[in-house]
Amino acid sequence: MARYKVAITDADYPSHNIEREVLSELDVEIEKFQCRKEEEVIDSCRYADAILTQYAPITRKVIESLERAKIIARYGVGVDNVDLNAATEKGIYVTNVVYDISDVADHTVMLILALIRKIHKVYHDVKDKKLWDWKNYHPIQRVKGKTVGIIGLGRVGREVATRLRGFGVRLIGYDPYIDDRIFEEFSVRKVNFDELLVTSDIITIHAPLTEETRHMIGKNEIEKMKEGAMIVNAARGGIVDERALYEALRKGKLSGAALDVLEEEPIRKDNPLLELDNVIITPHMAWYSVDSIEEVQRKAAEEVLRVLKGERPISVVNKEVLERIKR
Repeated sequence: MARYKVAITDADYPSHNIEREVLSELDVEIEKFQCRKEEEVIDSCRYADAILTQYAPITRKVIESLERAKIIARYGVGVDNVDLNAATEKGIYVTNVVYDISDVADHTVMLILALIRKIHKVYHDVKDKKLWDWKNYHPIQRVKGKTVGIIGLGRVGREVATRLRGFGVRLIGYDPYIDDRIFEEFSVRKVNFDELLVTSDIITIHAPLTEETRHMIGKNEIEKMKEGAMIVNAARGGIVDERALYEALRKGKLSGAALDVLEEEPIRKDNPLLELDNVIITPHMAWYSVDSIEEVQRKAAEEVLRVLKGERPISVVNKEVLERIKR
């Protein structure tokens, strides 16, 4: 019987050879599951020494059921599927993977350009309807000169700003937690939230999902936006109220939206956003490249290895746990 058990609650990677390679220096048994519900996680992880997780719900009830776990390592940056307070109370590290976010920034800019140029609609019309007339897509606005509002000027927001400068747009941003010098360094004019809503032609979201940001773009906020403005979200689905977004798109208040994330994933077949032709939806893939998969898997497994060896992990999200473990 192996000395340590590592449970992978869920993951959509083609293999877990990288984790096995990283953890091979210890006597480790790796068990892989595809948990979607709280009860499934409890059954799979109760006796695990370490947990690797992607989307599974790591709730307070799950954490309180854990008998041996020392670390919950998330594949990725966001940890909104993990109850951080419960993990801290239990003395369990929660780690994330701070990986190269250039893929997310590239995907975001691609969505902005595709939305403005209506590429999704043009492609399907040419392919399915054999239409060949640019006048079908009037009006298409010029990218140059547009005002892009960036919500969240963290690592991804900064990379997006860097890429967009080359298109001749005006950049404004809202982030109450970022120092003014960062705005200056990346040539983004700092504004308050209301000014960003009122002024932007395109809003792109790069904030974490917290109680503060949940539905921060809702009916009232959309009403303040310009007629015909656009929204791009490659952060977390819960930041945008999808019901309010749908109504604004259907009625023409907003001219388009591009979403890599949704409030409920995978997307439901009856999601009304699928009925609209002024929406681009990609399946939570902005982070993805062959390179990013390997980086995420390796770094998450390395955090598990450190903890099982009695070392402190590098990327601790619930930093309060450090004092608790020290005692």
